Amino acid sequence: MTATQRRHRVGELRPSQLLYSYGIGAVVDLPNISAMVMGLDDWDEQDCREIGEERLLAAVQQQLGYQVRRLLSPPIPQPSGFSATRAAPVVSGVPVAPFPRWMVCPRCRLLAPLKSGLFTLKADPFRPDRTRYVHGNCPRGTTPPAVLPARFLVACARGHLDDFPWVTFAHRGETECRSRLRLREFGVSGEAADLQVECETCGQRRRMSDAFGDEAAMALPACRGRWPHLRSFADEDCDAPSRAILLGASNSWFPVVLTALSIPAGGDKLQQLVDEHWTTLEKVSSPREVELLRQIGQLRTFRSFTDDEIWVAIQQKRAPDEQSESPRRLKTPEWRVFSNADASVNDAHFRLRPAGVPTAFSRVIERVVVVERLREVKALIGFARIESPGEFDEPEAIPPERRGPLARRPPEWVPASEVRGEGIFLQFREDAVENWMREAAVRERDTVFRRGHRRWGRARMVSDPDAGYPELRYILLHSFSHALMRQLALESGYAMASIRERIYALPPSDEDGPMAGILLYTAATDSEGTLGGLVRLGELNELERHIAEALEQMRVCASDPLCAEHRPDAEGASLHGAACHACLFAPETSCERGNRYLDRAVLVETFASSGAAFFDHSDARSN
Repeated sequence: MTATQRRHRVGELRPSQLLYSYGIGAVVDLPNISAMVMGLDDWDEQDCREIGEERLLAAVQQQLGYQVRRLLSPPIPQPSGFSATRAAPVVSGVPVAPFPRWMVCPRCRLLAPLKSGLFTLKADPFRPDRTRYVHGNCPRGTTPPAVLPARFLVACARGHLDDFPWVTFAHRGETECRSRLRLREFGVSGEAADLQVECETCGQRRRMSDAFGDEAAMALPACRGRWPHLRSFADEDCDAPSRAILLGASNSWFPVVLTALSIPAGGDKLQQLVDEHWTTLEKVSSPREVELLRQIGQLRTFRSFTDDEIWVAIQQKRAPDEQSESPRRLKTPEWRVFSNADASVNDAHFRLRPAGVPTAFSRVIERVVVVERLREVKALIGFARIESPGEFDEPEAIPPERRGPLARRPPEWVPASEVRGEGIFLQFREDAVENWMREAAVRERDTVFRRGHRRWGRARMVSDPDAGYPELRYILLHSFSHALMRQLALESGYAMASIRERIYALPPSDEDGPMAGILLYTAATDSEGTLGGLVRLGELNELERHIAEALEQMRVCASDPLCAEHRPDAEGASLHGAACHACLFAPETSCERGNRYLDRAVLVETFASSGAAFFDHSDARSN
């Protein structure tokens, strides 16, 4: 995946990075240039491939509008990189632009914007890694040095990002001074306290530490509402406070991604094939076009059906079904398929089979399903800054004002990616979960988490700090998912970051409930075709051993007693109980809630908590 600046290729990214690390609105650290990935208005759709997933497309339309018609993969350049008619390289890929626009010369410490004309772009079309900006008139040295991006920016919680206000910051307000700035560095620590911006014209100077801390609000101007990836500003004034951040800070960009698993829609074999190839068949407007598709080899999987039968199936697909209801959640159809465990619905992208329930855990686990083949599709619908969207129970719950736009106009398509993998689904017994939640110690633990959720929201000035609490049912399933995920990673051959979770947790009072289950699956770009490791561990004897070992590992943590004594209601600083990197935390790409709402104490007894352990409670009742 190439990143292009104007007509120059300057680096490479993996397709998955454009959804989770360096998507639209993110700053990419390329070999010699810091650049921002531009909005969809600048993307070239020619090298993009359409990805079919109707449920996900419908969910995207609910968030961004029904003008969204397609899910497209990021553009993939031609392998040769050259056109057939000319020697110049073909420029294709993801468009980027230099950001921040302020640069620093490492020799003379000159600090100036690119529009000043003091820095020149030197591009090498045959060695993209050498593309850089240089200070041609640097008074120190004979060779023009490559300049560096100024590593301070300002952002706000509404997703706006801007260059640091160097001039007003150095002069402590608006000025008419024809500034010539230099960024001096004292010491070798690189901390803000050791950096000072100076104006050679008037002599004003200021330490960068003033941009951080309690007095930062007085030192920084109001947010301008800038969208640098769109080359525009917000239509309305932004009332969110500006915050100084460092270039490359982890809170400078958070993706807002919708995820769906491709599950069979049911029906006969022909209808399943039509659903599978709908991205091609939806463009068919007559039986003649069906015949043409067959002649060019696009309908090989339909060889047992006639052209007329295919055309009738296409028309049935297009006809609105008044009886079918679009589920409010993407997970609801998935839960129905997994909890029924009907192998007759298997197709080319999805294959499951029921497995035996471990005898030792039959009191709490109702069903185990091994998923030999699955397909996951993700779509980027926006981004956030400063505050992670992981505090919301679903991406759909993120307020639109906290979600950065992908384009200047309502987009007609969004970036998406698809990966294939395998997994294990475990369904818990509803009666066991409900009986456990009635226990006094469990209700007390729920109160502690609810109080912590409220303090977390108040600390971040959320309008309704009680909204979005996932209930202790979710915390139980989430904690068990992480415990089992860590254990399976040791045996399956997959890295921890290659295993993902999907939690199905809804109370009986919900119209889509009750749900109580987890899916652990591989969905990484390097797991195409799957290794079979998770499926093997989902077999009866293997799974029982791994569940037992996973729970045993949760009794004592290497960080105890600090870990076991941690409370989620402590000053609103965290949303987890007895959990840390040594026991329950997982890579950010593996966890669907950013390592929040985790607690070993709801799984097993710890030396700091007793009475709320789900599995120990079940063992006691059986004796």
